Order: sequence, then C-alpha cells, then structure tokens
Amino acid sequence: MSHKIALYPGTFDPITNGHYDIIERARNLFDEVIVAVATSVDKKPMFTLQERINMVEVAIKDLDGVRVVGFNNLTVDLAHEHNAGVLIRGLRAVSDFEYELQLGYLNNSLDDTIETVYLMPKLKHAFISSSIVRNLLKFNGKTEHLLPSEVQEIIGSMTSCTLQ
Repeated sequence: MSHKIALYPGTFDPITNGHYDIIERARNLFDEVIVAVATSVDKKPMFTLQERINMVEVAIKDLDGVRVVGFNNLTVDLAHEHNAGVLIRGLRAVSDFEYELQLGYLNNSLDDTIETVYLMPKLKHAFISSSIVRNLLKFNGKTEHLLPSEVQEIIGSMTSCTLQ
C-alpha cells in the first residue's frame, strides 16, 4: 500500500478555522498532509511568510501527519519535490468554484498525474476567509471565533501598528 501525500497550498494570511477544518478533513483522507504557505508577494500579505508559517505550525501542532513548508514556485513543482500526488483546495461557496476549477485545470495541464481534491469546510466555517479576518484586524474587530485560539494569541500579541 502506498503512502498518500496531499499538498494543501495557500497564502494562509492568516490561517483561519476554515483552513484548519480543511486540514483536519484532508488528514482523515491521506497519510500525510503538507500545508504549503505561499510567499504570495502579489497579494501583499499582512503577515510575513515566516509569521504565516509560524501561525500554521502552532495551529497544527497537535495533528499527526501534518507539516508545514513555505514556497515560492509552481504548486505542481512543489508537489513533485514532496512526492505529493494530490492537491487539496477548499470550497466555501459558489463564488470560489469558478476560480478553483480554473486553477485545478491549470495544474492538470501542467501535470496530469497530480489530482485536485476539493473539500468543503463545515457550514459554520463556510463564511470565513483570510481577507475578512484581515479587514477585521485592521479595525480591531473581533476575530476570536474565526481563528484557531493559538493563532489569535499570536496576532493579539502583535502591536496594532504592525498590522496596519
């Protein structure tokens, strides 16, 4: 029986309860899940790559078979580097579907041996996005219900001028 490795790429700026839910679901389906945190300079992330990696590491610390890597290359190339045969993508709403479908087809055109699996978070997390969290953080809004508690603590310990 082969060891099934899945890669869950994203910006994770920051990791949310929705992301965590997808990671847990993927872990139930695969032997190993690699959470791949993208540099994503084009998206102008609120948090540095290292801060985002640290937040994911803290959030997943109790999940066996899950690890974190940072990356700044094509997702399919990263999958090859880590022997991952599956890409995990989250779908919250119909609005995600078109973009995710195009991305899945693009990755398939680059390497048709890598499958894309789409997972939905639990309904209670379906409205959560990193961009919503970032907007709330800019205005000191409540985010405790949207983030893993360890991530909330990290963000809470940062000064507000860091988050502007």
